Amino acid sequence: MPLFAAMTAFAALLLSAWAAWRAIRDRPVILRQLIASGLVEAFLLGTAVAAGVTQARGNLPGDPLVLWGYLLTALFILPVAGVWAFADRTRTSSVALVVAGVTVAIMMWRSLQVAGL
Repeated sequence: MPLFAAMTAFAALLLSAWAAWRAIRDRPVILRQLIASGLVEAFLLGTAVAAGVTQARGNLPGDPLVLWGYLLTALFILPVAGVWAFADRTRTSSVALVVAGVTVAIMMWRSLQVAGL
C-alpha cells in the first residue's frame, strides 16, 4: 500500500502543477488534463485495493475506519473536480483541479500516517 499511495500522491501533485500552470496562464482545463486525472483516479483505486488486501491479511496496524474514510473521500474528489472542469470553461476550472490534486495528495499522505505504514 505505501508504494501505491506514494505514486498516487506524486501523480496528483504533478496534475496540480500542470493545472496551476494553466491557471497562471488564464487557461481552462483541457481534455488531456481530464485524462490525467483519470489516471490519478486509477492510482487511487489501486491504493484502495492494496489497502483492502493489507487489511484482509491483518497487516493494517492503524484505525481502518479513518483510513477508509480518507480513501473513499479521495475517490470522489477528482471526479467532482472533473465535472466542474468540464462544465466551467474558465480559469476557475484549472484552479478547481489544482485544489483537488493537492487535496488528494494530502489525503494519501494522511492515509499512510493513519495506516501506520
